[in-house]
Amino acid sequence: MGRVAAVSGATTGAGAADAGQSFDAAHSALVADRSLQFAVETPKPPPPPPDWLKGLFDLLGGLGPVFIVIFWTGLALIVLAILWLIAREVIRIRLPQRHTPTPPGEENWRPAPAQAIALLSDADALAEQDRFAEAVHLILLRSIGDIDGRLPNTVRPALTSRDIAALHRLPDTARPAFNRIARVVEASLFGGRTVSRGDFLECRQAYEAFAFPDAWRAA
Repeated sequence: MGRVAAVSGATTGAGAADAGQSFDAAHSALVADRSLQFAVETPKPPPPPPDWLKGLFDLLGGLGPVFIVIFWTGLALIVLAILWLIAREVIRIRLPQRHTPTPPGEENWRPAPAQAIALLSDADALAEQDRFAEAVHLILLRSIGDIDGRLPNTVRPALTSRDIAALHRLPDTARPAFNRIARVVEASLFGGRTVSRGDFLECRQAYEAFAFPDAWRAA
């Protein structure tokens, strides 16, 4: 019985030794395999920034509070500017103009001579073709343009020629000339009256009187 136990123990010890040798051999083979990596490589630290860049970062870091103040100040100015624009528009819409602008002086309103000559030349060209109605209509439109250019915001689209002639801002000395032109045009457009050469000459002379400073001297 004791012999069997001794043999069994020897067999067990030999098996353990063989197993240990097999593990060591497997471990050695695993370590020797170049395709496997067991060591962890520590990355190299990045190089330190240059001194000038470090100094710049330090400077910007010190100016951080100043930048915050500048940011909020700029934001406040933008908000105030927006509020001012809104308030100005509200005031402009809610409060009409308190002061009626006075008619400009004769040196400011007088049309350029070349402009007046060009108009009369165009009207004469229409009259030479016996298109007298178109010629006087052209003179009327230019007269209205003169009024609107010298007295802004006076002539509105809904106003008729008669309404424009009745405007209190229209100088009394210019009113008769404009009335003559408007009367001929309205009789042609709404009354079906034929415009003659005499009507055209009357309107032409009226425009000349209307365009020169003497017609506005009493404004």
